[in-house]
Amino acid sequence: MQRKVFDRKVFNRKLVLITGGCAGIGRALAVRMAQAGARLVIFDLHQDVLDGLVQHLADHHNAEALGLCCDVSDAEAVQRAVTLVIERYGGIDVLVNNAGITHRSPVASTSLAVFQRVMAVNFYGALHCTQAALPSLIARDGQIIVLSSLSQYAPVPNRAAYNASKHALHGLFETLRGELSDTGVHVMLVCPGYTATDLRKNVLVGDGSTAPSPVLDIGRVASPQDVAEAIYQGALRRRPLLVHSNLDWKARLLARWCPRLYQQLLLPRLLGSRT
Repeated sequence: MQRKVFDRKVFNRKLVLITGGCAGIGRALAVRMAQAGARLVIFDLHQDVLDGLVQHLADHHNAEALGLCCDVSDAEAVQRAVTLVIERYGGIDVLVNNAGITHRSPVASTSLAVFQRVMAVNFYGALHCTQAALPSLIARDGQIIVLSSLSQYAPVPNRAAYNASKHALHGLFETLRGELSDTGVHVMLVCPGYTATDLRKNVLVGDGSTAPSPVLDIGRVASPQDVAEAIYQGALRRRPLLVHSNLDWKARLLARWCPRLYQQLLLPRLLGSRT
């Protein structure tokens, strides 16, 4: 994708906060924002991994970065971390709600604790970070970028808690977009397709334990770098919705307008898997 000369100036010296930023799309987007001259704050769960990423950004991209160990499902921990960021840097220009977990189990055999944990990270984590950062984002005409999923359009079997959390994100942030219409804050929802991340390596199963999940047999898998570049370009243009789909558009139309046919034609492939 061709990059324009002015691209680097848009985020130069802007403070970009990325949750779940040590791996996958979050890490790729941290690198892309660093290339654009942004200052970065990364939230994740393991300080040693955060320190390694911060060092990489400094060594390879000459980027100013801070890694903070923060569980986004903990509202008080998020508030403390965001307060520290604002005190240190003066404010937040871009919030990327990227942290997320998934599961693989049918509804009938998924414990309530799994539903609660997935919602705590995927939905409430984004809510906690957004509420904590919102005064600063309003003051700085900032941006909120939310990582949703293509499951918003074509739900995947055995992912009910995950699918529900992503639908909830759309309800929350589409409402927030309307509430912020008279401010300078922009909200972009991002719906990636199947992406080669580490998310599937520690998938919750029905009893709350973790296990690796096979790759779904659904065609080409995108790289985190490709998705990060698409998000970056969408943020430059302040797009309200970005669907970065490697699932054929006909499949998405089937899921939306012909759900019975979708179940007959595509669900057998989604229920299957490949290693």
